[in-house]
Amino acid sequence: MTARRDVPDGRYAYDGLDRLLHEKARLGILTSLAAQADGLLFADLKTLCHLTDGNLSRHLTVLQEAGLVAIHKGYRGRRPQTLCRLTDSGRKRYLDYIAVLESVLADAVEAAKASRKHRRVLPEGFSPA
Repeated sequence: MTARRDVPDGRYAYDGLDRLLHEKARLGILTSLAAQADGLLFADLKTLCHLTDGNLSRHLTVLQEAGLVAIHKGYRGRRPQTLCRLTDSGRKRYLDYIAVLESVLADAVEAAKASRKHRRVLPEGFSPA
């Protein structure tokens, strides 16, 4: 069996699924920050993403080093606060990543519809393994 001729090579490679963003915790962090243009305090982000202090801190460091997130230290009264925000390039990279995810979902919906229409018959010479 060969690949379908009407489907270009690499069609389902999804090269735009950025590994840095694709990690579950980092995707949650970025999505939370994308929903809050003014940013989120560390404690709020920790609660929203259900992460420990150490896990959140490590993921934020990775995202900050990649230029996706900006970290701001300050005080509210006498209490130290950490504010986290998406950078402009982080927002763009996140939206590009979401566009690729949308294409994955569209392909999945198309595949589901096609599988309902066609009876799945094994080609001649094939049997269940």
